[in-house]
Amino acid sequence: MPRDMSQANQDIQSPLSMLYKWEQSRPDDVYLTQPIDGEYRPFTWADVGRQARQVAARLKSMDLEAGSRIGILSKNCAEWFITDLGIMMAGHVSVPIFATAGADTIQYVLQHADVKVLFIGKLDNTKEQVEAVPDHYHTVAFPYPGIETTQQWQQFIDCEPLADSPVPSMDGTMTIIYTSGSTGKPKGVVHTYYSICWAAQRSLNQLKVDASDRVLSYLPLAHITERVLVELASFYGGGQIYFVESLDTFQRDVKACQPTLFISVPRLWTKFQMGILAKMPQKKLDTLLKIPIVRGLVSKKIREGLGLNNARLWASGSAPLAPAVIEWFHRIGINISEGWGMTENSAYGTASVPFREDKIGYIGKAYDGVDIRTSEEGEIQVKAPCNMKEYYLEPEKTQEVFTDDGYLRTGDKGEKDSEGYIKITGRLKDIFKTAKGKYVAPAPIEAKFMENPMVEQVCVTGNNLPQPIALLVLSEDAAKQDKQSVEKSLLRTYETINARLESHQVLDRVIIMDSEWSIENDLLTPTLKVKRHILEERFNDVIQGSYSDRIVWVNA
Repeated sequence: MPRDMSQANQDIQSPLSMLYKWEQSRPDDVYLTQPIDGEYRPFTWADVGRQARQVAARLKSMDLEAGSRIGILSKNCAEWFITDLGIMMAGHVSVPIFATAGADTIQYVLQHADVKVLFIGKLDNTKEQVEAVPDHYHTVAFPYPGIETTQQWQQFIDCEPLADSPVPSMDGTMTIIYTSGSTGKPKGVVHTYYSICWAAQRSLNQLKVDASDRVLSYLPLAHITERVLVELASFYGGGQIYFVESLDTFQRDVKACQPTLFISVPRLWTKFQMGILAKMPQKKLDTLLKIPIVRGLVSKKIREGLGLNNARLWASGSAPLAPAVIEWFHRIGINISEGWGMTENSAYGTASVPFREDKIGYIGKAYDGVDIRTSEEGEIQVKAPCNMKEYYLEPEKTQEVFTDDGYLRTGDKGEKDSEGYIKITGRLKDIFKTAKGKYVAPAPIEAKFMENPMVEQVCVTGNNLPQPIALLVLSEDAAKQDKQSVEKSLLRTYETINARLESHQVLDRVIIMDSEWSIENDLLTPTLKVKRHILEERFNDVIQGSYSDRIVWVNA
């Protein structure tokens, strides 16, 4: 949908304009820090500008049609940022692919976007993922070991840097970001420079970000949140970005960064909580936190252990974080602000900033310049200059997702309080109908289960069943405990939840699955959302099974 210029400021700058500014004014200041073999390699603004110009010069020498799609398949690293800038300078369109993508997704995105060149970096299954790329693609390996491609990074950038400083049209397409595919084939979300940069530039005021900030970039850059609020926002704020060498070095790298702004996702916040409780049991922690003099020291020690004591803003997104988890972290001085957004609106919808304890459970208020309303059926609909242009090559789906008056249909159900704070009550597509013809929204029930620290993952389902059921995966700590203790805890949670539900929502049973849902087994999206449709299909026999117990253990 074309943007409404009357809603927007006209002074939005391109990332390239900002790069040129920092190149001139702060050439020797460190911008990116990349850990390699335990050593932290700094990239100054001058370094980044020079290498981006080399990428651009090489791409231009390939005589590609203007606006060609250039792919990036890699975990976060300095070269990801540099390549993105080089693609912009060369007049092309970036197409990120999730670093966890399987062969089918890689091939689909390459074909659908008609990608001409693919940059490949660090991956978890490098050999299999690289082999998924058809031989006719020109591939370039970032400078990390074990990546077999057409060209290596140093060879590719061994050329004279682009001499001029091109500035793109803000109405031109900057990137095509493919959705994580939680409901089927990924859709290519087309963002212009204006739509995505409007969100990135305005986030500085909303989140109070500036050149003094340090941010750890570790959530997927192929996902909209990291792309807008970390990468693109850093061009406008001018702060420092640190990367993670590997999953094993994550804690070390957080401590090296000492981030002032830290964004995570619910599953990782829960893992942080479990890690703390593994070292200090809840009962002992509760006792210490009740002692005024000790409370501050204990809280500070925990924050320092996580590497987050210097953070002034902690955030969570991608999926709902259980209010009980937010309250737990609040007690140790980590105030997690939830936010909400989609690929289609540049992840720029709402934010709970500044943090308010009385608004835990809400996704916050609309950002400035974002108009949010709810439809008659309760769907959240948004209108702002950061809304996407279209779904790539899918005009019918584009038309379906916008209302006649230009609002984006989000698919999320929600409600707004008197102060404008919004609470999500479920997904329209997730709502299912039981055999009794009654509709059930699973999200609020799932959120209640997640308040039990024994629960790592949960999915409430029950299409055409007499009553809904809950499938769940135990946390690592719970999996080590005896069966009787686990059942006792879950039964108590199950009964507490059922006591508050309407009769048609009451859960018939809880089924404990024997293995976790992951990206690798295709039950989670790259942004760690449950692929409900695949879960229901794969475990249909378990879901439809007949059981006598309220708590059921299955080997599936």
